[in-house]
Amino acid sequence: VQLQASGGGLVQAGGSLRLSCAASESIFSDFSSNAKGWYREAPGKEREQVAGITSKGRLVYGDSVRGRFTISGDNDEKMIYLQMNTLLPEDTAVYFCACNQLGVTYWGQGTQVTVSS
Repeated sequence: VQLQASGGGLVQAGGSLRLSCAASESIFSDFSSNAKGWYREAPGKEREQVAGITSKGRLVYGDSVRGRFTISGDNDEKMIYLQMNTLLPEDTAVYFCACNQLGVTYWGQGTQVTVSS
């Protein structure tokens, strides 16, 4: 498994969750230079990027989550995190981590986040 996501669950609106994604040691030898991020896919909607870290280390966020979500990474441990605060029912989706290496995008298996109103 190239990327392993975890941390999803059921939470009430206004609550918080932290997603984690572990990257394969053997595939991502220079993790710090890989563009990486979190995406989500809600029922009936296309997959969208939630947050990302560019290959230069710049953080980017989708408009709907800016100010509520924070992406971070640990290059030594090859981990990607997504701290989600002030969750809303519309944040309900399957969340995927992704990492790009040499033009190939690798995807995690997805973790379900459900926010109840």
